Amino acid sequence: MNRRVGESATRRTRVKTDEKKQNQTPDGRIGETTKKPIRHFRDLDVYQNALETGLRVYELSKKFPDEERYALTDQTRRSSRSVCANLAEAWRKRRYTAAFISKLSDSESEAAETQVHMKFAVRHGYIGNAEFQAIDDAYEHILGQLVRMIDHPEKWVIRWRMNT
Repeated sequence: MNRRVGESATRRTRVKTDEKKQNQTPDGRIGETTKKPIRHFRDLDVYQNALETGLRVYELSKKFPDEERYALTDQTRRSSRSVCANLAEAWRKRRYTAAFISKLSDSESEAAETQVHMKFAVRHGYIGNAEFQAIDDAYEHILGQLVRMIDHPEKWVIRWRMNT
């Protein structure tokens, strides 16, 4: 099994479950969403998840104290927005596999950075543990989606330039 270092059995099970959920329609049928053509980065499930999570992070960061305005608040908002921005850039770089993967990797890094900032927020008492856990879980799901795209760029890159 292709496994990342330190990945737990629970995490692998959750990723498999998330993959099934991503391909389910509201009535529970699997595979229907894969037939829908993706014409724009906004059509990507990972982008939609990152946007919604980033908006939740923004709302939670309003609770941070004023003395954090130019530090934790700013950094948290920037990194959460950057997940989406890097996905948009990756989508436009699909002509070149390496460039596509590089921007997805940047998006992955920004998602992990946001997790760290949110951990600082919960440890300082700016947000509650349940709020943190919801955001952290959402980013774990997003990270899984990004890793799957990185591991299988051939599904996403424009074919006539795939090897350049």
